[in-house]
Amino acid sequence: MSRDRPEQISFSIKTLPADADPWAIRIARFLIEQLKAVGIAAQVEPMERVELRRDILLNQSFDCYIASHPGFRDPDMLRTLLHSRFGTEAGWQNPFGYANLRVDELLAAQRRQSGHQRTKTLQELQHAIARDQPFTVVAFPDEIRAIRTNRYDGWTNQESVHSLLGYLSVRSQGSTNRRLRMTLQDSRPTENLNPLSVEFRNNGTILGLLYDSVGRWINGRVRPWLAQSWDWQSSTDNLVAEISLRGGLWWHDNTALTAKDVAFTYEFLKDTTLGTQKSPVPAPRFRGASSVIESAKAIDEQTVRVTFGTTNRAVALQAFTIPVLPKHIWRTKYKQAKIAGLRSDSPTTKALVWNNMQPVGSGPLQFQNVERRQSLTFERFDRHFLTRTKKDYDLTPEPEYIERYAGEIGFKQLRFLIVPSPAAATKLILNGDADGTATSVTASEVRSIGHAENVELHVDESLPMYHLGFNTRRAPFSNVRFRRSVAQLFDKAFLVKSVFGSYAEPATSPLARHDSLAPELRWTGVDSELPFPGENGDLNVAKAKTAFKNAGYRYTNNGKLLRR
Repeated sequence: MSRDRPEQISFSIKTLPADADPWAIRIARFLIEQLKAVGIAAQVEPMERVELRRDILLNQSFDCYIASHPGFRDPDMLRTLLHSRFGTEAGWQNPFGYANLRVDELLAAQRRQSGHQRTKTLQELQHAIARDQPFTVVAFPDEIRAIRTNRYDGWTNQESVHSLLGYLSVRSQGSTNRRLRMTLQDSRPTENLNPLSVEFRNNGTILGLLYDSVGRWINGRVRPWLAQSWDWQSSTDNLVAEISLRGGLWWHDNTALTAKDVAFTYEFLKDTTLGTQKSPVPAPRFRGASSVIESAKAIDEQTVRVTFGTTNRAVALQAFTIPVLPKHIWRTKYKQAKIAGLRSDSPTTKALVWNNMQPVGSGPLQFQNVERRQSLTFERFDRHFLTRTKKDYDLTPEPEYIERYAGEIGFKQLRFLIVPSPAAATKLILNGDADGTATSVTASEVRSIGHAENVELHVDESLPMYHLGFNTRRAPFSNVRFRRSVAQLFDKAFLVKSVFGSYAEPATSPLARHDSLAPELRWTGVDSELPFPGENGDLNVAKAKTAFKNAGYRYTNNGKLLRR
């Protein structure tokens, strides 16, 4: 008699507004219609980019959300995304609050395995994720970009247009002192250039032009970059790598880059307090890679010894792709800091909240100037190792992939023009006021791009995935049966056609674009785990409601789904 009367289930779906992400908001609206049909009072809550990422990745303040995840170069990235030990950390470290002991075991096991054994473990892991649905994969979109061909050529088909190697491939048809102009639909880089910042970073391409790393992803493999080479020493417990850096490396402020900078970077990202606080504060954005490292030590000016907590080289190599930071600048950023919008019990340091608007890196491009929410301009760094002739630094024959990009960069400046929408980006291209689109445009722009003179369409498969993320810390999403009942409301094939214009691939597994995809979870026209109860976007309401009833929920006479 003292119990409160049960209320209708209600929650919000946080996502980006249409001008920031035209795909996410349409996916959210589709889901809202299905939720209303099954008696749930849900609403879309559009939020500005930085606020959304803070709520999801830093404060874990959400019911559920729809957004794009950066994707997986290596399946080990699933470890920090889903392992229960990362549930209280910031960044893409288990923002769902998900906990499953068997999943934890599988995530730990795959770090020590390789070959068929690792593939088998990863397949079991994918089935566990599909069963528990801490997040629901919707689709992997293609990247659609427009490129003008009358000022620059050489755009590679092997790499994405908007990537380090994509820009290094470009050659001017006139003077190399010209400015390359690219449209960008994200203004955050004009307000923050900190490579460690979670809420201001997306795929890392822009900061990757400024900050080099020991190795780079090239043709599907991590290859030496700042490193001349690395040698492995293995044991039954862990891997040890000795990294030999190139000679004559420089920071953009003309300070020499040495092994001490590399060792400092690896130790700093593990604990940005430099050991001055009771508990370490790791850099969330590179938590997955840095958590593999046990220690890093400079042996001499050009040699670093790194000890890993894994016996799997593929997992260890992820650490080599971390951007190297100049020790003389970042060592002063260890003190505790606070920032508006972050929950007070989240420890952070200046390194993680500093906007870094005068960045000093070692990449092939260096910062020149910025106009807030208008433009961002980089210029060629002529002391970069790629711009020098071979005789200037050593006589060792270079790998083919270095020779391919060596020499003077094909433009003097790279300017990113901030635009409000894909349509605005396309208009600049068609009018000749921009040379390419850094951010993907939508399928609705394809026709006008395809019919334009001196304009090419580039379509690339991408790693990022659109997904629905659940906060499993909160009811009703703490109930796996409820999550599964919601997840089945996506007609993924229909969404790919109606939202992405067929420039996407529906998926069941987060590893759908990786070699280790579980065969049973391969897309064959329907979701093999949770098929949509309906056809062509039209929901079979009775069938969908049955799933919620079987999960232990009940309805009112007028069709409202009640909390338990």
